[in-house]
Amino acid sequence: MFYTFARNFVQVILTIIGGRFKVQNKDKIPEAPFVVVSTHTSWMEILYLGFAIKPLQIHYMAKQELFKTKPLNWLMRHLNAFPVNRENPGPSAIKLPIRLLKDGKVVGIFPSGTRKSAGLHLKRGAVTVALKGKVPILPAVYDGPKTVGELFKRKKVIIRFGDPIPFNDMDIDQKELLEIKSEEVLKTFERLQAEIDETKRK
Repeated sequence: MFYTFARNFVQVILTIIGGRFKVQNKDKIPEAPFVVVSTHTSWMEILYLGFAIKPLQIHYMAKQELFKTKPLNWLMRHLNAFPVNRENPGPSAIKLPIRLLKDGKVVGIFPSGTRKSAGLHLKRGAVTVALKGKVPILPAVYDGPKTVGELFKRKKVIIRFGDPIPFNDMDIDQKELLEIKSEEVLKTFERLQAEIDETKRK
C-alpha cells in the first residue's frame, strides 16, 4: 500500500515539474513474474520505470549501503527494494529475487550495477536470476533528464520496452547460455536506444 501511494504521489510531482512522459511498446510487458532490466544512467529511470510498468510493482535489487540506517532501511523495504552486496554478491544474492519470482513478483535489476552512460559492462546477475527463476527478461531503456536541472527544463522522457527475452531450454551448458543471453540483452539496449533516437527525429 505504501509503495502504491508513494509511486502515485511522486508521479504527480514529477509530472507537474517535468511534464508527461511517454511509454513505448507497453504491450510488450508480459504477465508477471519476470525480470525487468534497464540501462542505468541516473536515479530518475528507477522512478519512471516504476511509473511505466503500472499497475505492476517492481522489487528492485539495490546496493546494501542504502539500507544501513533504520529510516533508510524502513523506506527501502517499503518501496519493495532488497539489498545486495555488490562487491561480494555470492550465491545467496540470488536467493531472494528467485523467491520473489516464484511468488509471482516482478524483479528489477540494472545489469551495469552503476550509473554510467557509456562503456556499459553487462554483469550476469540479471540473466542468472532469470535463468534460475525460469522467467523471461523484459529489457527497457530510459531516455530523459538525468539531473534535477534537466527535469525542470521539461526535457522529454521516454521509456521504451523491448521484446521479452525467453529462457527456453537450450542444449548448451549454463555458462555459454548466460553469455549468449547477456549479449542479447546488451544488443537489445543498443537497438532500443537507436529506435528512441529515430522516433525523436520524426
